[in-house]
Amino acid sequence: MDIVIYNTLSRQKESFKPIEVGKVTMYHCGPTVYNTPHIGNYRTFVMNDLIRRVFEYNDYEVNQTMNVTDVDDKTLRGSREAGLPLLQFTRKYEELFLAELESLNILPPNHLTRATEYVDEMIALISDLLTKNYAYIADDGVYLSIEKVKDYGKLAQLDLTKISKERIVNDNYNKENPRDFSLWKFKTLEDGENFWKAPFGEGRPGWHIECSAMAMKTLGQTIDIHSAGIDLLFPHHTNEIAQSECSTGKAFVHYWMHGEFVNISNEKMAKSAGNFFKLNDLIDQAISPLAYRYWLLTAHYRSPVNFTYEAVGASQNALIKMIKIVMNYPRGGSVISEYREKFLSYINDDLNLPQALALAWELVSDHTQNDTDKRATLIDFDHVFGLKLDKVPEIETHTEMPAEITALIEAREEARKAKDWAKADALRSEIENRGYAVTDKRFE
Repeated sequence: MDIVIYNTLSRQKESFKPIEVGKVTMYHCGPTVYNTPHIGNYRTFVMNDLIRRVFEYNDYEVNQTMNVTDVDDKTLRGSREAGLPLLQFTRKYEELFLAELESLNILPPNHLTRATEYVDEMIALISDLLTKNYAYIADDGVYLSIEKVKDYGKLAQLDLTKISKERIVNDNYNKENPRDFSLWKFKTLEDGENFWKAPFGEGRPGWHIECSAMAMKTLGQTIDIHSAGIDLLFPHHTNEIAQSECSTGKAFVHYWMHGEFVNISNEKMAKSAGNFFKLNDLIDQAISPLAYRYWLLTAHYRSPVNFTYEAVGASQNALIKMIKIVMNYPRGGSVISEYREKFLSYINDDLNLPQALALAWELVSDHTQNDTDKRATLIDFDHVFGLKLDKVPEIETHTEMPAEITALIEAREEARKAKDWAKADALRSEIENRGYAVTDKRFE
């Protein structure tokens, strides 16, 4: 069964055709380690994990790279403000990031590449672009001339007639202002000791060149899949394509996949706007990272989602219920072929995880199937879901239970003692509607 992917480059779904039969190379833009990511960022990393899991479920051999940006404007500024050497500063946030990936049950990539460890490859790539006359040296660094790039902006579908005449020193800029972008930034006093020697001048790499060099070094000059959040489509991915294809003369990536935002009150979650939550904020509300993962599965990766504690709390209740069901099923049995075929048809249709998750609940309610086969099938599905359905959930509460929730729990216990089941059920519903799971019996 073919895997179908929505390719941002063509703006349509395409059947996946690998560079090498039975194998897939994929590159994922990782974190910039100057702070811990917010939960909107983690939607992208869950998406990346699902891409990998879907291909592995289809028996592909996956070669996966995710980068860590540990030298750029933000990391340098952060290390200066913290009064720490750059690598000491960034390594702390890298370790926190990896711990949070584990809490979300995101599989570690084959290659976790730090930008500072691939500077030689970046210098070689920039030197090649200078030799081929695609790049030039200015007073403050080395730039790529986009006028010399064939089809510049094809991924973002830019209107090149609106291009500004300004060179872009900053790595982030808006869609109306694309121009020659920085490949290498000559050292300044603010950079301190964070610079490298290069034939074109001492300095440090620009953000965009980092990903091209790391991707091609670990995966080859042409990659099957490149994925990230939709916010990186321009300028980052647009510039990756330009510099990579100017150097190699080959297509850089065959399939581009971009995930949508997590919003709050229909506004994009962003650190710059101050409207964001981190995983620890969820944990402080007794919400497991795996419950957040479950919630993400309920929406297609190309659809924006609106975060509320109530919605993720409801997902936690559903996850606990599913785990309890699976653990109560007897072990043994076989994967039910008709359900597996349906499951494949959903996940292979551009990662339709909402439909696949609905199928899991449909199986739970199917009284024509025996419980041992149901368990085997659900555990099989979980190779893609990544929800640890065969594990007892360990959901910790890091703050005291809110007083109103405690009062509702106590009132429910009193109703149960009085055998007022209608009142007890109503109180249970109220507690669950506020995002808290109610279990009257611990998992065995």
